[in-house]
Amino acid sequence: MTHYPSSILKLIKNLSRLPGVGEKTAERLAMHILRASTKETEELSQSIKAVKEKIRLCSRCFALSDSDVCNICSDHNRSSAILCVVEQPADMVAIEKSGSYTGMYHILQGVLSPMDGIGPENIRIRELISKVAEGKVKEVVLATSTNVEGEATAAYISERLESYQIKITRIASGVPMGGDLKYVDMVTLKRAMEGRHAINPNIS
Repeated sequence: MTHYPSSILKLIKNLSRLPGVGEKTAERLAMHILRASTKETEELSQSIKAVKEKIRLCSRCFALSDSDVCNICSDHNRSSAILCVVEQPADMVAIEKSGSYTGMYHILQGVLSPMDGIGPENIRIRELISKVAEGKVKEVVLATSTNVEGEATAAYISERLESYQIKITRIASGVPMGGDLKYVDMVTLKRAMEGRHAINPNIS
């Protein structure tokens, strides 16, 4: 790429540092930016700057927000009696896109992983316990991943919440819609079998 001017080479290098962006993609993006209008490039640079300057963690649920309290926590139409516990802001976004949940969230900002030196004190478990202790929450939905770390985190939280008079649930997981059984991994298939439900409930 030595035929590019140094300013373009620097842009390509910086773009290639983004996750999932290789050198070829970075080159295409750089050429697109070069062809874009001054207004478009200024808006892009301003939006990047604004994200770095304004985005913070919501003081209540620890989601990404541009104010002290995020839009979900400040929505009075949502139920504060049910609290969904997720690992990261992206998990909250995924659940929101499904349109199947209207309660509040608590984002742990990670999962327990002793091998990586991540214990209960390194994620937002203490804040979760304090929130439940206030007495307003009636149900905690554990929506951590179904991998080893996610399951361990869910089990630990469930144990810590045993002394509180609340309902503790775990999101269901199993064979995806349209999934072919021969391609489903053993852990997922085992969970699907254990979580089976009756389709003729009148027959015991």
